[in-house]
Amino acid sequence: MRFDELGLAPELLKAIADEGYTQPTPIQAQAIPIVLSGRDLMGGAQTGTGKTAAFALPLLQRILPFTSNSPSPARHPVRVLILAPTRELAIQVYESVVTYARYLPIRSLCTFGGVDIKPQIEEIRRGVEVLVATPGRLLDLVEQKCLNFGQVQALVLDEADRMLDMGFIPDVTRIIKLLPAQRQSLLFSATFSEEIKKLADKMLHAPTLIEVAQRNTVSETIEHRVHPVAATAKRALLVKLLRSKEFTQVLVFTRTKIETNRLARELQRAGIAADSIHGNKSQTDRLKALESFKEGTTHVLVATDVAARGLDIDDLPHVINYELPHTPEDYIHRIGRTGRAGKHGTAVSLVTADEVRYLVDIEKLIKKPIEQIIIPGYAPDDDYEYPPSGKKKRSSRTAGHEVSATSSTRGRRAIKASGAPAPISTIAPDGFDFSKPYEPRQSASSAAEQTRASAAPGLDRKRKPLAALLGGQRSPNKANPGQHSGQ
Repeated sequence: MRFDELGLAPELLKAIADEGYTQPTPIQAQAIPIVLSGRDLMGGAQTGTGKTAAFALPLLQRILPFTSNSPSPARHPVRVLILAPTRELAIQVYESVVTYARYLPIRSLCTFGGVDIKPQIEEIRRGVEVLVATPGRLLDLVEQKCLNFGQVQALVLDEADRMLDMGFIPDVTRIIKLLPAQRQSLLFSATFSEEIKKLADKMLHAPTLIEVAQRNTVSETIEHRVHPVAATAKRALLVKLLRSKEFTQVLVFTRTKIETNRLARELQRAGIAADSIHGNKSQTDRLKALESFKEGTTHVLVATDVAARGLDIDDLPHVINYELPHTPEDYIHRIGRTGRAGKHGTAVSLVTADEVRYLVDIEKLIKKPIEQIIIPGYAPDDDYEYPPSGKKKRSSRTAGHEVSATSSTRGRRAIKASGAPAPISTIAPDGFDFSKPYEPRQSASSAAEQTRASAAPGLDRKRKPLAALLGGQRSPNKANPGQHSGQ
């Protein structure tokens, strides 16, 4: 199928051709006809599938009959509202809208927090047909009484799962109540949890469901690799990898903002062109870091999960998990930055003994074991076990001694020191079948709640008497030591 077979306007086809596109991606081929028909849509798609064009192109065409060359703001009301969870994603969606609308008399604007709101207010008052916004900043604009949603024809909620993760669902619900009941609504999400389904019930009317890939799946074009390493040698190993010819442009993930800054500084000291991106950075600094990375001035971008969500970087060849995420679904979101549009990508994870349990959860979710390769000189500690047995082992490693687990000596899957991957069974040593659906483990908090619940009947047991010097009461009868204050 070609774009010119989808019934798009000539102005849109010309803009698409300018970008060098001729054939739509699977989600574009499915979604564009549905959106053009005016029906509501619930789309399941990972980032990098082309979903922005899947809703931007048909929505631009649907408001085309209402466009005007008049300078009057009244002739340019908000007709399409697009909500994105992060500033970076909002900017990328906006840039796509501008690209596709270059031959159309349509005004668009991107609004987000972290910058002065006054220029955004002034732009809105001049008239805007397509408004891309983060939920928080949109509600700020509502409070400024500069927005009129009376002419909104379509609402798009992009990356609804991340909206949920970031706590934006109450804001989104509030925004939905401000919009006309008669409108077209589109919801896109990588996953469909019960909370997302409830939101869809409030937002959508008889939606058409499309999914271009199974949930919590990864691209087949991504190569997964794990390097077991001692915690004290992890940064040195990262530097070694980044200095190799294999790694040119790399997105490195950490779990915390503090570690992101610290790691970027250490890489800079090692002579590596690195920068960081996280939520505490100003919007200007974040955009500057991202632009330098895209241009190739910065070779390594160290990021947190939230900051990197929605980043659209062409031909990103490598992603390195400096720290494994505690939630296996976040692994999928991380490595989804590479291996896009059918291109090859590599996802490397540096794993210490304390992180093996997260590795096991990730493998269960993606339903495949990941090859483990020890880099000479950067062996893991002796207590590195895969899968973890839960038993502490006595450290016996001597200086310069590298340990490689073998199935014959430890009853665990072998960890390669080098060479091609050996054939691996889908049945793990602990009995887990990688071909079966993933079932998350009970969280520590849930376990704690159950423990407290089971212990509750014992809460009424007698407490020890408090000494008089500490504020307790003297017993009137020393012969009855069971009596004390409060009984």
